[in-house]
Amino acid sequence: MELIKKNIHMNKLRCKSNLQLILDDDFNVSDSKPDIDYVITSQGEVRINEIRAMNGKLMVKGALAFNVLYLSEQEPKPVHNLSGEIPFDEVINMDVNCSDDEPIVRWELEDLSAGLINSRKLSVKAIVGLYVTVEDLYDEETAVGVEGPEDVQCIHKKIEVTNVVINKKDTFRIKDEIVLPANKGNISSLLFSDISLSNVEVRLMDDKFSVKGEIPVFILYTSNDEENPIEYYETELPFSGTVDCNGCTEDMIEDISFNILSKNLEIKPDVDGEERVLDLEIILEMGIKVYDVDEPEILYDAYCTTKELKPVIRNASYENLVIKNNSKYRIADRVRIESDQPKLLQICHAKGDIKLDEITIESNGLLVDGVIELDILYISEDDHRPLNSLRAVIPFSQLIELKGMKPDSNYEIKPSIDQLSVMMLDSEEIEAKATINLNTIVFDLITEPIISDIEVSELDMNKIRSMPGIIGYVVKKGDSLWNIAKSYYTTVNDLIAINNLEDDKIREGEKLIILKKVEVAR
Repeated sequence: MELIKKNIHMNKLRCKSNLQLILDDDFNVSDSKPDIDYVITSQGEVRINEIRAMNGKLMVKGALAFNVLYLSEQEPKPVHNLSGEIPFDEVINMDVNCSDDEPIVRWELEDLSAGLINSRKLSVKAIVGLYVTVEDLYDEETAVGVEGPEDVQCIHKKIEVTNVVINKKDTFRIKDEIVLPANKGNISSLLFSDISLSNVEVRLMDDKFSVKGEIPVFILYTSNDEENPIEYYETELPFSGTVDCNGCTEDMIEDISFNILSKNLEIKPDVDGEERVLDLEIILEMGIKVYDVDEPEILYDAYCTTKELKPVIRNASYENLVIKNNSKYRIADRVRIESDQPKLLQICHAKGDIKLDEITIESNGLLVDGVIELDILYISEDDHRPLNSLRAVIPFSQLIELKGMKPDSNYEIKPSIDQLSVMMLDSEEIEAKATINLNTIVFDLITEPIISDIEVSELDMNKIRSMPGIIGYVVKKGDSLWNIAKSYYTTVNDLIAINNLEDDKIREGEKLIILKKVEVAR
């Protein structure tokens, strides 16, 4: 006698860990660049070069790449930049040995500042958060039937589980070009750029998925135009494409994340030989998870009229997708500049990042408290500081309405900004409006007793002999035809036939006739 089993593919979080890095280094201005009089703003991104697991530890090598925008009063072109890297080589302690797994490392630039030591030297300080998760894809072997004698009786129970069909990483390459409009001067050198993703949409198809979105691009550059030595340009590039994904179908559920792995802007001449074109190349890293909701009928109990069967029970854990929700919210607030900052003349560019501070499980969903961190680059009224930046924080509190949320539910929220606009109200105040997207997925962990094996033995013939050939039985509270048939070594079908029942439903107090099915030799 053998169990018929089915594998249910599950994804389990083995462990997670995080580390806060404090990076600090000094950098000299190269001889080809003028002195620093004032730091306008700075930007940075973390590049992970190597991840190596060994003996319960994770070694992460990478670097913080930064770009500092500054003012100099020495030349007609007042704005310049200083770029560099701060390397790091860190060890993260893990709760489990993850040498055979592929850890997921996510970074967050929590703070970045550039301070003036002297006119030829900058101090760059940063706080970087590294967040590591290790997931385990495993098969939960579940009994769904029995192969054995014809008289084996089985009863099944339907459960709802979420299968992990696909869990992998992939890349998506985007290539495009930016052509400056006629009213903009030629590009001499790039000083500052901001490239991001927005409004990314995914649609599953058979063995592939489509992806589309926008790439907002901002550039600040030096020009050979004597009247406008510093210029800027902002545009938005649409992109679309398909990605092979064997095994997925259009009715499955996707959870696909996108992260800019690398980006490159290269100046090239147009057809007239003028430097007015930028080649853009972006590589997106995709974390691809695809789920399929299934309702298998698992083996709940089994018995036989000719053998004694004893099911061996163990507890199995299954994930059940509660909800996947894309919640969009509009946030608006006003920001005033500090009294010691130059007055506003024109806004060049605004960048926003979302930071989630606290998430609380409520009876009707998740309460999310966080902030939008704004970094605004603007032209000022001050001739000595013609370009300046403003940093501000807009707090928000939003309830993501989720039915079926439990205190022990597992959830993940991926925040993003779909739209951001800033508008001058006057020389001292800005109105900021943003549409934020809180992409949320929630799972419940279900523990279900399942049959892992069946022990077979001979019937207790003394017990069988002691049973009368025909029994009058009064249905008690909690009885079922299955339990009655199992106790008296008969079958549910026989009970239905003998008692002229329409189905297997019985009521308390109902009278049944039971005929002994097992024949005992005298």
